[in-house]
Amino acid sequence: MEKMFKLLTINPGSTSTKVAYFRGSECISGKSLSHSSAELDRYATIAEQYPLRKQAILDYLSDQNIDYMELDAVVGRGGLLKPLKGGTYQVNQSMLDDLNASRYGQHASNLGAIIAREIASLAGIPAYIVNPVVVDEFEPLARFSGLPEFQRKSAFHALNQKAMAMKFAKEAGKSYEELNLIIAHLGGGISVGAHKKGRVIDVNNGLEEGPFSPERTGSLPVNQLVDFCFSGGYSKEEIKKKLVGKGGLVAYTGTSDAREIEQRMEQGDEYAALAFEAMSYQVAKEIGACSTVLCGKVDAIILTGGIARSSKITRWITERVDFIAPVTVYPGEDEMAALAEGAVRVLEGKEQPLEYL
Repeated sequence: MEKMFKLLTINPGSTSTKVAYFRGSECISGKSLSHSSAELDRYATIAEQYPLRKQAILDYLSDQNIDYMELDAVVGRGGLLKPLKGGTYQVNQSMLDDLNASRYGQHASNLGAIIAREIASLAGIPAYIVNPVVVDEFEPLARFSGLPEFQRKSAFHALNQKAMAMKFAKEAGKSYEELNLIIAHLGGGISVGAHKKGRVIDVNNGLEEGPFSPERTGSLPVNQLVDFCFSGGYSKEEIKKKLVGKGGLVAYTGTSDAREIEQRMEQGDEYAALAFEAMSYQVAKEIGACSTVLCGKVDAIILTGGIARSSKITRWITERVDFIAPVTVYPGEDEMAALAEGAVRVLEGKEQPLEYL
């Protein structure tokens, strides 16, 4: 009988820390631990928040009667690191140094590895991260932007995209490395990736390229954007906020909630319906572009993320792309399960842990 590994998964967000306890791939207990603005404002940097968040997690374990000394591993959400190939990485000092110094940027997810290592060290067990947002498996052609001063960068929903790719492969009775897939993660940000035999060889940067999303503009007409930036009406920070946070559906409709837009559509709001379908249209175009990256050899198209719960969105996209390959829908995302599964693959010896250098 295979061992049921006991795992703690940690996913820090801007004002909360999600934590879950797994036995194998089964979630036994989970909770989102909230942190007030007053608590977080005491710290000058995100890295300095780790004692507060670590203690909240230890309190959770105590409340749930979970003994961290009985864990087999602790798994944190990967943060902003140097570009990495996909996989499960054991947290080492080099990784911690980069995260504590915010060498590649500040983000709450940076704390995932830091806290995981802190708790794992108490129990003498390994700490891991799995498929962070900086996974970069681009082929050389994908890096060209159009100007040598700018290089396209890989930044996308790697954790969920890779997890859904492996889920599909398992259901198809194949390995991820045997398949060519196009995966569209549909959430607050949207990323559409071309997966070639286990590598994401091209994907739109979910913060600055591709389809517009509920809160982001995606790609924009460049000359109009330049004129807008030099109009004198907005500061640099205001423009950045328009691009990420106040762009996309929320700019067109006043809301980023897909459920609210669907309610408006039922009440006859034609403009909201048009904007909602336009987002689907742009996703379908991006899927079509990815099909050329894979030279038309596509085994399946996968739609995932929170917005994939919308039957309207998935139907609109499917109608435009199912001539390329069959479409499978995995609505929602389960980042905690994806973290646990990444660690289990290593603990079971199915994958080797990767080293951060």
